[in-house]
Amino acid sequence: MDAKPLHPDPSVAPPPGRPQPAYRTEAGTASSPHTVGATAPQITVDYQAARNIAAQVARKREKLLKTVPDMDRDSEEQLCLNWINEAVALWSDAHAMTPHEDGALRRAVYDLLYRAGRLQPYLDDKRVEDIIIQGPHEVWLDYGDGERRMVGPIADSEDELLELLRELARDSGHNERTISTANPTLALSLPDGSRLQAITGLGPMTYVVIRRHRVSQADLNDVVQLGTIDPILREFLGACVRAEKNVMIAGKQKAGKTTLLRAMLKEFDPECRFGTVQTEDELFAHTNGYHRQVVSLVGRQSNGEKDVTGRGAGEITLLDLMHPALRMSLERIVVGEVRGPEIVAMMQALTNGSGGNLCTIHARRPDIVFDRIAELYALAQSNLSEQLAYRQTANGLDFIVYVDMKDETRIGGRRHRYVSHVLELTGIGESGRPATNEIFSPGTEFGDLRAVPRMDPGCIDDLRRVGFDSGLLQLPYGAWEHPLALKVGAGR
Repeated sequence: MDAKPLHPDPSVAPPPGRPQPAYRTEAGTASSPHTVGATAPQITVDYQAARNIAAQVARKREKLLKTVPDMDRDSEEQLCLNWINEAVALWSDAHAMTPHEDGALRRAVYDLLYRAGRLQPYLDDKRVEDIIIQGPHEVWLDYGDGERRMVGPIADSEDELLELLRELARDSGHNERTISTANPTLALSLPDGSRLQAITGLGPMTYVVIRRHRVSQADLNDVVQLGTIDPILREFLGACVRAEKNVMIAGKQKAGKTTLLRAMLKEFDPECRFGTVQTEDELFAHTNGYHRQVVSLVGRQSNGEKDVTGRGAGEITLLDLMHPALRMSLERIVVGEVRGPEIVAMMQALTNGSGGNLCTIHARRPDIVFDRIAELYALAQSNLSEQLAYRQTANGLDFIVYVDMKDETRIGGRRHRYVSHVLELTGIGESGRPATNEIFSPGTEFGDLRAVPRMDPGCIDDLRRVGFDSGLLQLPYGAWEHPLALKVGAGR
């Protein structure tokens, strides 16, 4: 079930740009994204037949690879495609299927053999933001515009769903990761970059959420087009990266922190040698075709057993990765998400190494970011004090960029994702907490929640040296043409 980005045979899947057929189960319940376009056909797929054909082809493939073990992947796959076409043709003749039904069955068999099975049509729908699975029979698609739709099953039983998850782990290159009653959680990145989190054995059914990265290769100009930042903030953030300032991106879950982080990476010089440290690869920096010197490090889950210290055998945490990363002659370090003990090593890197490091952190509001950092310090080691956390944060970080989201889909609106604050850290304040200046903050006085310029940072000369026009910070309304179109909010 190895994944490929495109089918090599046009009879298996339509070429890019054409509507994908909407699949239906034998019972008629939709089991794929809703139809693209009003005229796209509604097609029923007999998944029992698909499984039978896939099993036949899999047996032939197994015999083939025993006979010709060094056969290249493309030749092997083409033979399998021929066998799929032959088997589907026989089934079609026996059941008087239409050409559209033939194509849908071929696609379903191919997906069972080489991709994500009955889950694949949902992964192929570019509009889907989250795939929410409540056991094998209940699947919800959460679209980027806030629409949520229930679709059909992706498996016929809990056992089949668990086997699908195990195959996804194997095909994603995470051979050490599995899911069972002994290992009830599974976290991994799928080949298309989607992030999967699954839980089993701790409730009445298996639960899975797949977070799809619909904007995976954006730069800061694209983030402007998305409405997250305006051109002034685009220039400011680009200058912060080029001036080697240490930046932490904070925000709520699903607000767009990772999208902004990926975009800011595009401000690195293509020849910059930097490392990414992540639990699952969500930055794709080593495969984006832009950077040439990326050390991509991904943590490893335990195999379920415990060593003599009580730690999971084979486990590699982000904290474990941070120390060797600092010895890889890296110019910068990027941590996809700081959410545990690695915060200590990250802050040590910020204070001891060169500048230009980036990371993200969850926080409900910009004013609690420092408390979140202190909490993670306390979790890392009991003797790490709040004062130490504040001091290293003040010494290591230059800016905090806060990404917010307002979801008005329940009242007939849409989801709005935007940067609301940029805080400059200026040292330790009188209370012992890091002191900050609000360089950008919401323009609430004229009915906007998005960031607008407020003042020059103390490091403005550093930004000027890398080409930033400081006059842009004198525009009190920023470059927004009109306030954010909220149904309920600032100025309404």
